[in-house]
Amino acid sequence: MLYHFLLPLRDWFSGFNLLRYITFRGGAAAVLALIITFWIAPGLIRWLRRMQLGEKITERGPSSHKTKKGTPTMGGTIILLAVVLPTVLLARLDQPYVLMVLFALIWMGLIGFLDDYLKVVRGLPDGLIARYKLAGQISLGVIIGGWLYFWPAIPEIRSAIAIPFMANGSLDLGVLYIPFVVFVITATSNAVNITDGLDGLATGLMAVAVLAIGAIAYLMGRVDFSDYLNIFYLPGAGEMFIFAMALLGACIGFLWFNAKPAEVFMGDTGSLAMGAALGAMAVVLKQEILLVIVGGMFVAEVLSVIIQVAGFKLTKRLKGEGRRIFRMAPLHHHFELSGWPESRVVVRFWILGILMAMLSLTSFKVL
Repeated sequence: MLYHFLLPLRDWFSGFNLLRYITFRGGAAAVLALIITFWIAPGLIRWLRRMQLGEKITERGPSSHKTKKGTPTMGGTIILLAVVLPTVLLARLDQPYVLMVLFALIWMGLIGFLDDYLKVVRGLPDGLIARYKLAGQISLGVIIGGWLYFWPAIPEIRSAIAIPFMANGSLDLGVLYIPFVVFVITATSNAVNITDGLDGLATGLMAVAVLAIGAIAYLMGRVDFSDYLNIFYLPGAGEMFIFAMALLGACIGFLWFNAKPAEVFMGDTGSLAMGAALGAMAVVLKQEILLVIVGGMFVAEVLSVIIQVAGFKLTKRLKGEGRRIFRMAPLHHHFELSGWPESRVVVRFWILGILMAMLSLTSFKVL
């Protein structure tokens, strides 16, 4: 918004000329998101405590988590506000890509908020019925997939996805593109939601992943860098760098209150929304396969649940008694029950997340 209003006035004040630069607007978005988080979080946390809108701990998790009962939740609203406001103010709103990821964040944020509301306020143990939540994720995938397929910025790559570690490598999915987009966005949204089980875990991993994806968006939005790295050039993709930096700032700010011992949990409001936004960014950038590396720890968490359930059912069928592969799924609970302190699990997962993000950035200009 400020880009459209203030840049034309650069002849009267040369300082407005800075708005031309994506790096300046990205840095400003990160700082503004951080400030907004620090500003609104304390008051919201006090209000949530006063209203007794605290986390309800189920018996399915580790017994050590019972001490977290009553911790204010629905803190994802802090992240949403801290991302949306800087993005609207500093990004070019005439670029469809940034509007797509904003739409994904808000869409799943509303669904997550409804889920948290039903659990915390209305007292429904499972919150929003799973099929309704899945319907919201699928609808979002159909909208974004259809948008990219029927109104592509570059028709030649409308249904293509990039192949990492190959110069200009791509695979055209044709009519399968929209179902593939649905799968990516749904899977990513649920993966972040599953990972949000320890203080600061999902927040820190999201900060790392979005920083890597934001860097890729910046590179793909510049014709010189994309040509040098032999990757797709997407005009306007650089504007998603502003969104990514706003989300990075919001995650860092939220981590101040979410680190152990957490003063507030993001709830499904934050985890579903951030996961959908991360998946939408990867889809827009044609980096769906690379997302598996960028968000490798999210993938590991989901796979641990799948392996646990499949292994239990298989052993029950073969031996008459189900056996668990892990002490508990998702994976972070396995290490908790193996004797690792919660803070050690979180920091080591962060380290692995950083390594995965760094590995993803080595995938360009390999062959």
